[in-house]
Amino acid sequence: MNVLGIDIGGSGVKAAPVNTKTGKILQPVLKISVQKSAEPQEMMKAVKKILLHFKWTGPIGCGFPGSLRNGKVLFLGNLNQNWVGKSITSMLKKHGKSAITVVNDADAAGLAEMNFGAGKDKKGVVFLITAGTGIGTAVFIDGKLLPNTEFGHIELRGKIAEKRASAAVRTEQNLTYKEWAFRLDEYFSKINKLLWPDLIIIGGGISENFKEYKKHFTVPCRIVPAKLKNNAGIIGAAMSVIASKQKK
Repeated sequence: MNVLGIDIGGSGVKAAPVNTKTGKILQPVLKISVQKSAEPQEMMKAVKKILLHFKWTGPIGCGFPGSLRNGKVLFLGNLNQNWVGKSITSMLKKHGKSAITVVNDADAAGLAEMNFGAGKDKKGVVFLITAGTGIGTAVFIDGKLLPNTEFGHIELRGKIAEKRASAAVRTEQNLTYKEWAFRLDEYFSKINKLLWPDLIIIGGGISENFKEYKKHFTVPCRIVPAKLKNNAGIIGAAMSVIASKQKK
């Protein structure tokens, strides 16, 4: 089944058609830059451009950086707060009548990694983070998703964790990988005491530099980089359509 995977993020919207059986992206990824302060209507204009670019009329899976229920935004940290209460599903239905699924963006990345990446065939508790503008999290128990977790917002030294240990903070504060790894290790220590994961997967663009900081972790848990890098959100968004059908 081919599904258009759409990944809405802090720097814009990117998308591509995905073969959900293989996890392969079928056409070059299109990204349209949009400020994270943009109003929902502006973001949706970018989505419309993407649909027109791919001439897409089939099923759509969309990843969004916030907590959702039935496609409606309940909470978000890094985008315009006017998204809260909006139904992304309803917005997308204005542009197509095929199956539409909306899922938290970190959950989408997790779905991709659990089906085609570092979490494939892994049992027990798997904890994935996407370290970028903030910290997104996804939790899987024996391969089943616990949706809408927001462990990027737990307290860490008087701040929410993503304001101390995200990849964006590393860049803004010009931290060395060792300095940043110390903060991330401290964060993982808290997660370990809360969830006792069997495996931690680090996703997002920072996963490409895993060799630079992996030696500084002390948490008694296996930690690995994501395999699908920045395409995980697109692939997982597409996979959410399949996951939604399996629930019915």
